[in-house]
Amino acid sequence: MRFEVQREPLLAALQSIVGVVERRQTLPVLGNIRVEARPEQLQLTATDLEVELVAYLEAHTQDEGVITLPARKWLDICRNLPEGASISIETNQDRATLRAASSRFSLATLPADEFPEVESIGQTESVDIPRTELRKLIERTHFSMAQHDVRYYLNGLLLELTGSGARAVATDGHRLALAESDSPVSVSQPRQVIVPRKGVQELLRLLDDADESATLEFGTNHVRVTLQSVRFTSKLIDGVFPDYNRVIPQDGDKHVLIDRQYLRQALTRVAILSNEKYRGIRFAVEGDTLRIGSHNPEQEEAEEEVSVDYGGDAVELGFNANYLLDALGALDTDRVQVTLTDASSSGLIRGEGLDNARYVVMPMRL
Repeated sequence: MRFEVQREPLLAALQSIVGVVERRQTLPVLGNIRVEARPEQLQLTATDLEVELVAYLEAHTQDEGVITLPARKWLDICRNLPEGASISIETNQDRATLRAASSRFSLATLPADEFPEVESIGQTESVDIPRTELRKLIERTHFSMAQHDVRYYLNGLLLELTGSGARAVATDGHRLALAESDSPVSVSQPRQVIVPRKGVQELLRLLDDADESATLEFGTNHVRVTLQSVRFTSKLIDGVFPDYNRVIPQDGDKHVLIDRQYLRQALTRVAILSNEKYRGIRFAVEGDTLRIGSHNPEQEEAEEEVSVDYGGDAVELGFNANYLLDALGALDTDRVQVTLTDASSSGLIRGEGLDNARYVVMPMRL
């Protein structure tokens, strides 16, 4: 195998897929990238057996072939070569020789037939969705996924497609994030899939603000997203996601309008003196004033007052400060509406006048 490629497109391709390569692998070949040299094209593949990323780029191929190269070393070499360098790679038995300008590197290879690949996902349906919409859905919800929860179906993100649009939902059992897209999606029937945490993180890293569409393919046990030059494939979590509609408060009668940035800043300051483990803060509304307070085992205290628009009865409850800050950071409106019921009921946060992103935070005892 022998081919020549420019440094910049190769570096971009490697950077787009190397994140899935774990530094400590159960199989040595999983620390490598599969390289297939085709006429005028390279196909680079990386996987951790759960997520597979494939990048395509133009190349001048003299001899076609397929081999695997050590991912991190190859990336570090390309990153440190001079800009505009032309890189040639030639393989001979179990070695690959990389040349660029005055540099020469000899890398150990592993046979490509040892490299696991997802050939077919048993595709059942394919839909297109604007790339920016898919990114927003993930950005507004992914932080609410559980980590290492025994309820394995919570360790991922629910993607739901209906004829009216797409929806993303994540919950760790203490909070819930839901975001919706208004763009219609052409599906034969409503679909729900749970994408694991690692897949969600890699997909979010790949998505940008480009105007192109992303193509989603749903298989029996996999989901595949094809972008312009990268193909993402992830196993799905086999489980039933909880009925999130039952979690969203429907009867809250206390609607508090607050400046989003003022609230974020106040919460950030008060949280400094909250209990480091539980991060609890007191959230008390009365009249046109919100009082936010915290204390910790060292008997230290903090309190902030924020002006609000509110005309209901006084209410006081406890929240995890980090959960509130995550929700406020995902919204982009000037003001937010916090809907409360009583001290033992969850709070609902959304942007003023908007319903395309909703955040539910369970109360906590202080």
